[in-house]
Amino acid sequence: MASRLRALLPDLAPWRSSRDFRLLWGQGLVTYFSSFMAMVALPLQIKELTGSPLAVGAMGAVELVPLVVFGLYGGALADAVDRRKVILLTEAGLGVLAVILLVNALLPTPMLWPLYVVAAGVSGLAGLQRPALDSLLARIVPHDQMTAAAALNALRWQLGSIAGPALAGLVVAYAGHAAAYAATAVGFAVSVLLCTRLTAAPPAHDAEKPSLRGIVEGARYAWSRPVLLGTYAIDLAAMLFAFPNAIFPFLADELDAEWSLGLMYAAGSVGSLVLSLTSGWTSRVRRHGLFVVLGAAGWGLAIAAAGRLTNVWLVLLCLAFAGAGDMLSGLGRSTIWNQTIPESLRGRLAGIEVLSYSIGPQLGQVRAGAMAGWTGTRAAFWTGGLACVASVGLLAAALPKLLTYDAETDEDALRRRAQKEAAGEAAEGAAVREAAR
Repeated sequence: MASRLRALLPDLAPWRSSRDFRLLWGQGLVTYFSSFMAMVALPLQIKELTGSPLAVGAMGAVELVPLVVFGLYGGALADAVDRRKVILLTEAGLGVLAVILLVNALLPTPMLWPLYVVAAGVSGLAGLQRPALDSLLARIVPHDQMTAAAALNALRWQLGSIAGPALAGLVVAYAGHAAAYAATAVGFAVSVLLCTRLTAAPPAHDAEKPSLRGIVEGARYAWSRPVLLGTYAIDLAAMLFAFPNAIFPFLADELDAEWSLGLMYAAGSVGSLVLSLTSGWTSRVRRHGLFVVLGAAGWGLAIAAAGRLTNVWLVLLCLAFAGAGDMLSGLGRSTIWNQTIPESLRGRLAGIEVLSYSIGPQLGQVRAGAMAGWTGTRAAFWTGGLACVASVGLLAAALPKLLTYDAETDEDALRRRAQKEAAGEAAEGAAVREAAR
């Protein structure tokens, strides 16, 4: 029994094998915690200033263009410059934007337009940063530890996303928006200090400067790989139809449970956390495409159920199940990406990944806000959930190679493993020669 329980616990191999992974894990925990403070405070402040679901959902529209533009450019940038510098500078920029939110909140009459400007700025900086972060993982973690690393990164995100929203709801209610934004700014300052300790991650000596041609090359590669295409399309569809976070404040009002708002934001992360804490078995699975499909379908079903139920505790339980489904799908996507994409294209493909799992939520916020204003909050939940399940089923049928993906037999996974082993052997040989001198 004890051995079976240990087999369920998260695989800590990436922590033991990589100092940079430990640093990134700690930096990410601080960043997520502080970011979720602002993620709750910002839409809640817009709601208080306008009282409009559409105004809250419009955050997604404001964030969309910067995310697309800077996400694609950030992917090309990550292949051309030191990824550590990109992470460090963008993290500092996010801290500056948190200070702007703080200053606005301290005004006698806070203004609405700076909230949208900052939301757009955060989206642009995140688009620049995420490809560098995501592409760095494949470099610092051994090939066979990718699923374990993805699970540990998800655990980090969940810890921040559970504590952040829950605490933010209390902070905003009792201390105001300014206090939440102040905590966000402090968190980014700590994160910047941790980033300065990362090892430099320079590009290959023959790397080209960021260009439209390079971005197109990455897009063509993604389009030529049905497995990759399936991971992008399924995640985009799931988030587009079933990402209702922008209208949580209105659902809490309808359930006569305003106190539950922070819990609603945190519930999905609780479900993800449970799966992460029992994720040891995922390191032994080879069919990661099944994770993507089943997890996304489970997410949609749970969101649909949350829209039909009237008991707030059952709604929170459904949101937790949705988080577990999203976590399972995310593990599959991350593993496939890191096991199959060549190092020379990793940054550009990471830029496409950013778009696939970031544009969906932004459009999802717009859809949820518009649908709630048209048909009501609860209908926006359950119709979106059912549309998610239907779209995932259609995409899985259209891209069967995703369902049959096997890490032990896939040609791209085997090629990437061989490349990484060869690079490791070359690095060891260079170290031996240097020591001999």
